[in-house]
Amino acid sequence: MTEVNRKIYVIGINSYSYEDLPPKMQDLFIKTRNIAVPNAYFEKIKSWSENNFGQKKLYFSSQSNNELIEWLRSQKSDVILVSRGDPLWFGIGRILLENFTKEELSFYPSNTCIQLAFSKLKIPWQDTINVSIHGRDSTKLVEALKMKPSSLAIITDAKNKSLEIIKKNLSELNLIDYYNFWLCEEIGFDNENIRKLNLKESLPSDISSLNIVVLTKTKKIDTNNNPPLFGISDHIFKTFDDRPNLLTKREVRVQILADLELPKNGVIWDMGAGCGSIGLEALKLRPNLDLFCIDKKIGSKALILENSKRLGVKPKFILEEDINNILNTRNLNSFEKPNRLVIGGCDKKTKLQIINTLSQGMSIGDIIVIPVIDIQIIEELKEKLENKNFKTNLNLIQTYKSLSIAEGMRLEPNNPVFLLKGKKYI
Repeated sequence: MTEVNRKIYVIGINSYSYEDLPPKMQDLFIKTRNIAVPNAYFEKIKSWSENNFGQKKLYFSSQSNNELIEWLRSQKSDVILVSRGDPLWFGIGRILLENFTKEELSFYPSNTCIQLAFSKLKIPWQDTINVSIHGRDSTKLVEALKMKPSSLAIITDAKNKSLEIIKKNLSELNLIDYYNFWLCEEIGFDNENIRKLNLKESLPSDISSLNIVVLTKTKKIDTNNNPPLFGISDHIFKTFDDRPNLLTKREVRVQILADLELPKNGVIWDMGAGCGSIGLEALKLRPNLDLFCIDKKIGSKALILENSKRLGVKPKFILEEDINNILNTRNLNSFEKPNRLVIGGCDKKTKLQIINTLSQGMSIGDIIVIPVIDIQIIEELKEKLENKNFKTNLNLIQTYKSLSIAEGMRLEPNNPVFLLKGKKYI
């Protein structure tokens, strides 16, 4: 391999002032004749020549495209490539490493725009999720938003209306009230501007093209004092911090509630209740039902009680205990027999044991509904229900949600769920 004699110095900046550069970087600018600068701040960097450099410089206006790569390859002597912040952090560094050897490249990062933004906001950022939609689609952004992190930093792109996309994605995922929206413009430069936007209003018209967005979790709790009677949005329910999204989405929950054929009076058991979304929404529809919620996860009782307050309903009994322990050690005669039974959140063996134990006390017309994501266990569950005199049917629920992208809209699939229903006939 031919030995490379010249160097490409990739220098990150966070200021248009030559004096803000470290002395070593100043020396490189003085010694190096050929300098590539992004065209967004070409004139400002070029103006450094007037007062600081003894020799005449040759400047190349860069658009970070193939033309830049070809220009760099054509240079026989050392070159400076000016970058923003850290070139190896969502910057041009990756492209350079794909086209040049490591021996040719020397990187001199400055603080990233994200570091500077959080320092200005005076917010710790060690747990922040960073996403770039600059020249990229918003898939990673949507994935990050669904995780509901405490803070999220987004590198935007003025060319694809990314601020509008972020706003729409937040609205589509019911997160408008979940986050504070900080618009950070020209961070580190003379025209730096940080403002908190109200996304329920139109975006300002005077936004700089050089901007990033920081989302920070609000302290406000959206309890929504007037949820709809039926089809309650997922975001209304409080969930576990380590599992921020409901396992049973609204569209599936609606079908489960329909399959339960809820009576005006009676008893409903929600086994593996999680945050209680199915049973509590059933109780909102039929306030005279007695609801029993059971889940083994520590903290589930407090979660169900909180969601009960949000929906204005009151379960009769909440057990934070392993279902197997209840079935094996408790005298179930002390509990009211279920007329409606939802079995979720447990393995096949437990589901079969629940059917075997509780179906004995159920009457003609009583219903069991089992959400299933593992197709391998359906036949055995179906057979068990039919052996206990339940007429069965099976539905596959597959839904899609529209999400905004630069080109317009795409459909995001939710996980498919099988709903196995059994209705007792003898």
